[in-house]
Amino acid sequence: MANLKELSQRTVKFTAGHRACAGCLPAVALRQVTLSADYPIVVGFATGCMEVVSTIFPYTAWNVPYIHVAFENVAAVMSGVESAYKALKKKGKINEEIKFIAFGGDGGTYDIGFQALSGMAERGHDVLYICYNNEAYMNTGIQRSSATPFGAQTSTTPVGSVEFGKKQFPKDLTQIMVAHGIPYVAQASVHNWKDLNMKVEKALKIKGPKFINILAPCTLGWRYPAEKGIEIAKLAVETCVWPIYEVENGKYKINYKPREKKPVIEWLKTQGRFAHLLKPEYQHLVEEIQKEVDRRWAHLLELAGT
Repeated sequence: MANLKELSQRTVKFTAGHRACAGCLPAVALRQVTLSADYPIVVGFATGCMEVVSTIFPYTAWNVPYIHVAFENVAAVMSGVESAYKALKKKGKINEEIKFIAFGGDGGTYDIGFQALSGMAERGHDVLYICYNNEAYMNTGIQRSSATPFGAQTSTTPVGSVEFGKKQFPKDLTQIMVAHGIPYVAQASVHNWKDLNMKVEKALKIKGPKFINILAPCTLGWRYPAEKGIEIAKLAVETCVWPIYEVENGKYKINYKPREKKPVIEWLKTQGRFAHLLKPEYQHLVEEIQKEVDRRWAHLLELAGT
């Protein structure tokens, strides 16, 4: 695994000068992932906030071959690119070892692009799919996605005298990808560069489909001060709202266990999207969230045999 000095000496593949918000952690995730790829890479990118801010014509922040595709089909497109590469390699027209990375936000991964992602996994394409998960459709007005947490306020899950935010708990897409039986699946957080670097390096060495789900808070949609993003990402892990773990050939490994699991309210109170849950009349909803976080964490511990 590369250390910071080694990473700093690599060619920057996702450059500065893009139009992302100050404190944008999905942008940090993209930089971490691409620096961790010590290979020639081809990037496919679904429509989304990070595509928009990094490829405003005639400018681009990408220092690698890059394909912008529709919201729903980045996994399908990169399946085709990988297949073309294998055909050209078989004919002797390409001898270079090239890796393929597909990027999508949670909307383009959990929802709109899930069919293509599932197909890519089932067919066994040698592609690493990265979901930068900021838990809503941030590019088009902060609408809820199936990754949005229970109780969160978005433009399509309002808060008022009748509504309390999103009524459903988030889809566990990481576990759904494990169920596909692919060689490597992982969850990571943008605050832990070392863990993320290790997972990207490992995934790119494995043949076949790989999936990494990265929690990347959004200062605009989550409503917190821009400088607090890394702290909030770390708190998601410390409360077990977002466990970081990996599943290699069906074997679970939890990469970090909090010494003292913090109550979920510590994470909720850092973000404006949950401000209403701090009122006494919503205490029962906080208790529901805590119960579900505890249930999922206990299930993960069981799967990992710990």
